[in-house]
Amino acid sequence: MSDAVSKVKKPQVTERKFRGVTLPTAGHKVIRRVKREGYEPSIHGTKLWRSSFLIMDYLHKNPPETVNQVLDAGCGWGITGIWCAKKFGASVTSLDADPAVFPYLNAVAELNGVTTTPMVRRFEALKKSQLRSFDLLVAADVCFWEELVKPVGKLIDRAIDAGVGQIVIADPERPTFHEMAEKAITRHGGELIHWALKGKIKATGALLVINNQ
Repeated sequence: MSDAVSKVKKPQVTERKFRGVTLPTAGHKVIRRVKREGYEPSIHGTKLWRSSFLIMDYLHKNPPETVNQVLDAGCGWGITGIWCAKKFGASVTSLDADPAVFPYLNAVAELNGVTTTPMVRRFEALKKSQLRSFDLLVAADVCFWEELVKPVGKLIDRAIDAGVGQIVIADPERPTFHEMAEKAITRHGGELIHWALKGKIKATGALLVINNQ
């Protein structure tokens, strides 16, 4: 037998499953198609962020009593809202300041057999009157810069005043997130929960959970 044994190349993993949804990688055919069409997100909307999985796992284990209308704030590729649409049958509004993320979100949503309603808007421009219809506000990896601490905090303030029933925000525990979360808990109550996934999908971080019911 020859010493030169050719190695069998493992097939590239282009998708994973978690909590009933399909998670495509950058190499998935639907994502490659969108890239070929020339869409280039500019505000970190370039992949599925693991903090989203923390929210999905938390809500799977702690389902809210009412989940009819969901706002996925700073949605990126939108997997948290997509999961809410699939898991709870909720109507989901996917909000992001970068319009280039939505072709990716739509591709991921189509892959999972659901749709969401896109909204191109910054946190600062979202009015209290627009928040009144939502039962649940979710957001992942939205406080990664110091200049986002105040806008995210103000969004929470308006959501509480508007009567949003629950707010769940996840982050891999950046200092800016903790700064924002501590201020929000001081104003509104709530809790900061360390959360970790240790199966095939691995992620660690913290969840800011505020119940407003």
